[in-house]
Amino acid sequence: MSRIFSLFIAAAIASILSTPAMCNESKKPNLLIFYADDLGYGECGVYGCKDIPTPNIDSLAQNGIKFTQGYVAATYCSPSRAGLMTGRYPTRFGHEFNAVARVSGLSLKETTLPERLKSMGYATCAIGKWHLGQTAEYRPTNRGFDEFFGTLNNTPFFHPTSFIDSRKSNDIEEITDPGFYTTDRYAERAVDWLSQRKDEPWFLYLPFNAQHAPLQAPQKYLDRFPNLTDKRKIFGAMMSAMDDAIGNVMSAVRKRGQEENTLVFFIGDNGGPTQSTTSNNGPLRGFKMTTFEGGPRVPFIAQWKGTFPAGKSYDQPVMNLDVLPTIVTAAGGKVEPDWKLDGVDLAPFVTGKNSARPHQNLFWRFGEQWAVRQEDWKLVVSRGGSGKPELYNLAKDVGESKDLASVEPKKVVELQKLYDSWSAEQAEPTARDADNANPKKQNKKNNKKTEAI
Repeated sequence: MSRIFSLFIAAAIASILSTPAMCNESKKPNLLIFYADDLGYGECGVYGCKDIPTPNIDSLAQNGIKFTQGYVAATYCSPSRAGLMTGRYPTRFGHEFNAVARVSGLSLKETTLPERLKSMGYATCAIGKWHLGQTAEYRPTNRGFDEFFGTLNNTPFFHPTSFIDSRKSNDIEEITDPGFYTTDRYAERAVDWLSQRKDEPWFLYLPFNAQHAPLQAPQKYLDRFPNLTDKRKIFGAMMSAMDDAIGNVMSAVRKRGQEENTLVFFIGDNGGPTQSTTSNNGPLRGFKMTTFEGGPRVPFIAQWKGTFPAGKSYDQPVMNLDVLPTIVTAAGGKVEPDWKLDGVDLAPFVTGKNSARPHQNLFWRFGEQWAVRQEDWKLVVSRGGSGKPELYNLAKDVGESKDLASVEPKKVVELQKLYDSWSAEQAEPTARDADNANPKKQNKKNNKKTEAI
């Protein structure tokens, strides 16, 4: 009888441990997005930065995947976020310029990532810079987030403006605490929110306002960089604060025993505005608000321990539009054709199940600036260029230094037709910036003015 009883107990324990409530492998993954602001392609250690250590960001790449050709669908703040939240080119619904976030917001006809996840049983929270609309109907808690702690648009780091703490109210409050520093407080709130989670799967979206101007940092971070001076010293302090914040959040995830079951993305929202903040775009030409590589190519990292390979560089082009279908699929959902997404699920590609390119073609439109990439060929009209379509082979010339338009006229015609066809599918902007992002006009202006936006 004792043997039979022992076998019965062992079977019962095995049965209990295999149930979803006890087995992490069968739980829906938790989901975490860190979104940096105006970061610059070359400003993380893992992307080549030498003067500002970023151990926590680098750790995500060491335990996950570093995308060497990670792009965003727009070259500055609000449209980039619109693409991330929808998985669709923001130009499809008129969100081409930052002005959209001032005049209205992310189209109410678009379904957001948190809305899709809430329907799948996820707790959702946004902490940081929203920049997708200011009036009530466009605010985060009306677009799928259970909770919001942050600013509705660009802000100082001390005494932030347009600030909302939805635990108190969905109305804007004034921050009078002189010690309130956004990067630090965002991490504190994220850790607190995670501490309140029980058994439900969660989605945390943490869009920092670092590294956006104005350059501001507490003395404790400035003291870490005695060998840096002027803007670079403050930029380094801000970067170190953001890296610490990421480390604190990831530590909280680990303490909950959830790192193995958490899919994490770290992505920059656009290239760095070099002159205004010292941000470094590495070997790339251009910067924020241009369609050369320095505008849309960004740091892009994904970690999902035990599911995605660790310490891998993935060298095919991907885009922030891919985050939504990757996350929804990872959470057990199905991407439906009527969603009309432009992004794809990256999991089969990064795990080696699919050896093809995730995207054959990629597109950008920013007023009179535009670009199309087909495999390694890129046709581009950008501020800082000739004003005419320029052709580059990015596999051989990532710095876009040798225009091949005159020696490859057939490729120019082919890519121009491809871009024209795509552009014809896009909507008219629902609001335009005053400058209208016209490269002919911008080339006559001082770079500093435009880079500071």
